[in-house]
This record gives sequence, structure tokens and C-alpha cells, in this order.
Amino acid sequence: MPQSSDSSKKHTVSVIGASGYSGAELTRLLLHHPNVELHELYAFSQAGKQVTDLYPSLSCNKSYLPYSGQMESDIYFLALPHGEALAHAPALLRAGKTVIDLSGDFRLKNTLEHEQFYKQKKSPDAVMTYGLPELFKDQIVKGNSISNPGCFATSIILGLAPLFLGGSNPIPLSAVNCTSVSGISGAGRSSKTELSYSEMSENVRAYKVGVHQHTPEIMQALGSSATTPSFDFTFTPMIGSLVRGIYSILNIRLERPEKIETLNGIYQSFYRNAPFVRVRESMTEVRHVAYTNYCDIHIAQATRSGSVVIVTAIDNLLKGAAGQAVQNMNIMLGLDETTGLLL
Repeated sequence: MPQSSDSSKKHTVSVIGASGYSGAELTRLLLHHPNVELHELYAFSQAGKQVTDLYPSLSCNKSYLPYSGQMESDIYFLALPHGEALAHAPALLRAGKTVIDLSGDFRLKNTLEHEQFYKQKKSPDAVMTYGLPELFKDQIVKGNSISNPGCFATSIILGLAPLFLGGSNPIPLSAVNCTSVSGISGAGRSSKTELSYSEMSENVRAYKVGVHQHTPEIMQALGSSATTPSFDFTFTPMIGSLVRGIYSILNIRLERPEKIETLNGIYQSFYRNAPFVRVRESMTEVRHVAYTNYCDIHIAQATRSGSVVIVTAIDNLLKGAAGQAVQNMNIMLGLDETTGLLL
């Protein structure tokens, strides 16, 4: 779709998979976006229900419709479980529609890694532009299909990118150990017993240690690979007793020590044109970013031995999903990337 910076033009937008948590956040953002008209909301198991039956806080008089290949809108957001976007995106793209996919179906260029980590087959050409605006804005503005990053991946990549991609003299490192805690909403709108209040209240649990599907995505964005890594990388995802948020602790081993003031300067410079990244001098918390599209980064420690600790925080449903998807749409349309996101 051609870019349009004409603020008076309204692009029609629909969401497929709109009844989940990310779909509901997309609905809320798109209802108030000045440059789009929310056309239809499609769902599968919840088709036929009113939006307000599921989400009374949304001032939306629409019903969820079953999706059977409709193509009346200009832009389609796919907020579907992993594997399902592969079935719907190709036809939309052939019809000239703009597609922004929130699943992991199109993130990985390496099909073997996709099959290993997602346990699903896919074609080698099933790849979209990776939509992390702070790193790949030049590619996003030219694209007609975007693969929205994962929530854990967003928090970790943004916390590491200045070290790997910060100009002509990147800081060499030998190891990264990431521990990230996600809110329960990251598992989706599920009725699983293990995610119930009685199971998760006052509880924290690690899961998919060493095999989480965001691992190859992180490595790919940093110019490496999960199967042939250029540095030692470990990732321990956890789920905690909060509804929303991602809190990541990045323990990094540099090959030469750097002062914390030097690292702060590198991060501030790297993100100087990134309106949704805030490099904080004080410790960040999930509550600082909840219900926003911000990623907060704090460099907590840098020792003489080369050990560095970086802390990041995002809202998993916004910067980790729906907010970032709208940010990508804004860039594709030639709008200010903050449009409709500073509510």
C-alpha cells in the first residue's frame, strides 16, 4: 500500500482474531486512531458475540464476525494463534492488502529454526519484514507486510541492540544471560487451570527454558543465530502473578570493561530518535510502562571485570503486541509513529 501522510485520509482496518487480549487492545487503539476507520472485527470461537459481552470497557457497538476470506478493508491485523496466520496471510497479500501479523509465523528467515522452535512446517518464502521500529524503520516504511515482534523478544532485543548494532565500533561481548518475567496475559485468553488465579496468585514459574520460540528471533535480530550462535546466550522465561508486563534482567559479560557512564551515553545516542524507548538513570518497574507503548531501559551495573546488568520493562500487550503493531502501521502509512499511541 502506498504511503499516505494526508492526515484527512481514513484507511479502513480490520482485525482477524480480535477477541483475544491483543485483539482487544488493537480494537481500543484503532477505535481512537485519527487516520483509520475500524471496519470489521473477526473471531472464531467467539463469533456472534458483541464486543462488549467480552470487554465491557470498550465503547464499541460491533459484533465479532466469522472470518471466511473477506477482503473489503485496506489493512488487516492478524492476532491469531501461531500457525493460523500462515493460512490467511497469503490470500490477503495476493489481493494487495497490507498485513501486520502478531504471531510468530513469519518472523524467522531460517525455516529449520522455525520448525525446531514452533514445531510447525512452513515454506521458506513465508517471511515478512521484521517490525521492530527502533531497528528496522527503513525496511518497515517500504513494506506491505509486517511480522510484529514477540513480547519477550522486544524487551530483550531493545536492551541489547546498542551493544551489537551501535555504529562502527560495537562492544564485543562473550555471553548474555536473560531472565524475563511475563504477566499472565502473555499466555492469551485461556481457561487453562495452570493459569487460574488460585494457581498463579503469589507465584512465579519458569517455563520453556532453553527452548522458547523467541530465542531464534532474538538471535536473528542481533545478527546471529540460535543454531550457530556467535556468543553464549541463555534465556529463562518466567510467568508471574501480574496481569500485564515484561520485566527482563540481562546479565552480560563484556570482553573488555566499560564504565556505566560510557554505556549510558551509547544507549542515549542509539535511541535518540526512538520516541518509545526511554533510557532511565533510575531503576525501571513494570508499573512505569503498564498501559503504554514505552520500553524503559536501565543500566543497573557495570563492573571492572566486564559484567553488566541491564533491566528493561514493557507492557506485553502494547509494546509487546498491539501498540507496536499500530506503531508499525503508522510508519507504513507515512504518519508520525506515535499517532494514536499517546492516549
